[in-house]
Amino acid sequence: MPATELITRLLLAALLGSLIGLERERLHWVAGLRTHMLVCVGSTLFMIVSAYGFAGVLGQANVTLDPSRVAAQVVSGIGFLGAGTILLRQEIVRGLTTAASLWAVAAIGLAVGGGLYLAAVSTTVLILAILVGLKPLERRLMIRRQQYQPLVLRIDARMTSQADIEAALVKGGMGFQHVEARPGSGPAQQELHLVIRAGSAEEIAEVTRYLAALPGVQDVAMDDQ
Repeated sequence: MPATELITRLLLAALLGSLIGLERERLHWVAGLRTHMLVCVGSTLFMIVSAYGFAGVLGQANVTLDPSRVAAQVVSGIGFLGAGTILLRQEIVRGLTTAASLWAVAAIGLAVGGGLYLAAVSTTVLILAILVGLKPLERRLMIRRQQYQPLVLRIDARMTSQADIEAALVKGGMGFQHVEARPGSGPAQQELHLVIRAGSAEEIAEVTRYLAALPGVQDVAMDDQ
C-alpha cells in the first residue's frame, strides 16, 4: 500500500471517530473524544495490517491469508472495552449508548481500513443522526410512562439558592416538583429535597449529572426518606 493511502486512511479514521467522540464528550462521558478516536484509528490499523501486512509470506507453501479473522477479533475485543463504560449505580444502568457507540466506531474503523470510505462516512452520519436527533424526536412522538425519583441536593447557600436550582431545571427543560429547602449540616449548607419527573431511568441519571455540575451544588443523592 502506498504511504499516502495509508496515512489517508488513518487520518480519515481519526476524523470520523472524533465526530462521534465529540457528541459523547459534550455529555461528559468518560469515553469521549480521545477514546473514540483511538478505537477508530486502532481498528483501521488492525484491518490494514490484516489485509496488507502479510503479503510477503503469501508465496510460501501452506500459507493462507484470511483478513476476516483479525476483524472478528477486533469485534470481540471491543466488547471488553464497551463493558467498561457500562455502570450500575443505585439500580440505574448507565453507559449502554456509549458502549454501543464504541462498538460502532470500531466497525467504522474496519471499514476505513478496508477502503470502504462511502460505507464509513455514511455510517458516521447515520450514527450522529441517531445520537443527536433521535432523543428529542423520541420525547415528542413517544408516550412513555413517567418515572418519579426523589433527590436531595446539598448546596452551598453562599454560591446558589433554591431559586437558582429551579431556574436551572426550567432552563434545561427538566420536569420537577415538590421542592423543599431544609437546613444542612454545615453553617452555609442547605438541603433541597425535590422529585424529578422523567420518562426513563436513563433520563433521571442525566438530570442527576446535570444538577451535580451546577455551581454551588456539593452533592446529589437519591432521597430514601
